[in-house]
Amino acid sequence: MIITPGEPHENIIKAAQALKDGQLVAFPTETVYGLGADATNENAVKRIYEVKKRPTNHPLIVHISSLQKFPIWVKHIPDYVDNLSKNFWPGPITFILKRSHLAKNFITGNQELVGVRIPKHPVALQLLLEFEKLGGHGVVAPSANMFGSVSPTCAHDVLDDLGERLKKEDIILDGGECEIGIESTILLCTEENIKILRYGNVTKSQIANLVDVEIVDQNADSTVRASGNLEKHYSPSAKIVLDLKPTQGDGLIALSHVLTPEGVIRLAAPKDIREFGHTLYKAMRLGDKKKLSRIIIISPQIDENSQPVIDRIKKAAAE
Repeated sequence: MIITPGEPHENIIKAAQALKDGQLVAFPTETVYGLGADATNENAVKRIYEVKKRPTNHPLIVHISSLQKFPIWVKHIPDYVDNLSKNFWPGPITFILKRSHLAKNFITGNQELVGVRIPKHPVALQLLLEFEKLGGHGVVAPSANMFGSVSPTCAHDVLDDLGERLKKEDIILDGGECEIGIESTILLCTEENIKILRYGNVTKSQIANLVDVEIVDQNADSTVRASGNLEKHYSPSAKIVLDLKPTQGDGLIALSHVLTPEGVIRLAAPKDIREFGHTLYKAMRLGDKKKLSRIIIISPQIDENSQPVIDRIKKAAAE
C-alpha cells in the first residue's frame, strides 16, 4: 500500500491499473476522500465493505468521468435530471435513479436504485478517465474511513484510519486537502418529484432554479437507503455536544466571533459557513488526536447554506 502524489500522471495510470486488477484505490474528490473499487467487480467491492466494516445493505455511489457514462448505469434519465447534471457536474451532487442491468445488488444494497455522480477534482477525473481507457465503466467510492466515523479530507487521514486494513497492492492517491470537506448533495429523482436525501453544497434553491418539479426535503422517504442517512454518523471518538458552554478541557468548534473560554481547546474558528464545512472534519479529528473526551460545537445560524453542516454535526452528536 503506497501513498503517491496526485500530480505525476504515471501514478494515476498505476492507480487505474490497480482498480482494473481488483485492488482498492483511495483518491481525493472535492468533497472528501473516497475508497474506490471497480463498480463491476464484486470481489473488489466486497473488500470495501470489509475494510470499512460497512453494512452490506448500505448502497455505494458510482463515480464516472463524463455525462456519456451516465446512461449506462440507469434505466431512464428524466429531462430535469439531464438539465441538472449538465449544470452541476462535475460537482458535489449525486442523483439516485432506477438502476440499469450494470448496477448489481452488490453496489445497490439490493435496491432497484443506484446513485451516480461526477466528482470535481482533477486527480479523481484523471483517475476515472484512465480507468475507463482500460475498459472500466465506473468506480464506487464511499468515504475512505471506518463506517460511521469522521470522513477523511486528506490522504493522511485515510492512512490513519485504514492503513493497517489495506493491502500493499492498494494505493492512496494524495491530492491535497479536499476543497469542500462535506459530502455531496444526494437527490432521489422520480418522474413526480425530487427528494433531498442528504444535504450538501448544492442547495435546494439552486436546484429549484433549474427544475419545474416538486422538491421534497430530507427524510421525506425513509424507505430508501442512501449514504449518510443513518441517525448517527460522521462521529469522532470524542463525545460531540451541541450548543453548550464549554468548560476547561473541552474542545471547541465555533465561528470565529465566538470567544474561547479559559482552559478550552479551540479546534477551529471558521470565518463563515463555507469555512465551517471545510474545517469541520479536520477539527473533529484534531480533537481525537488531542485525546479530548468532549467537543463542544456551537451551531451556526440555520439557513439553507448551513444545512449540510448542521446535518453533519447533529448526526455526529447523536447517541
